[in-house]
Amino acid sequence: MRDNNVDQALKALKKKMQREGTFREMKRRNYYEKPSERRARQKAEALRRARKLARKHAIREGLIAGKT
Repeated sequence: MRDNNVDQALKALKKKMQREGTFREMKRRNYYEKPSERRARQKAEALRRARKLARKHAIREGLIAGKT
């Protein structure tokens, strides 16, 4: 905690938890998730990650325009 600034420390903690996906995990664990729903969610997440990676590769190769 810098200079005993609680607000700054809380903001840093929230940012770190957001990056690590802790909030999403807590929200997901609030209710029971059926195994079929779990598989569907994991498949969708994997697809999202694969598309993101493919998009990054395409931008790096110059096949599509990146953010300007």
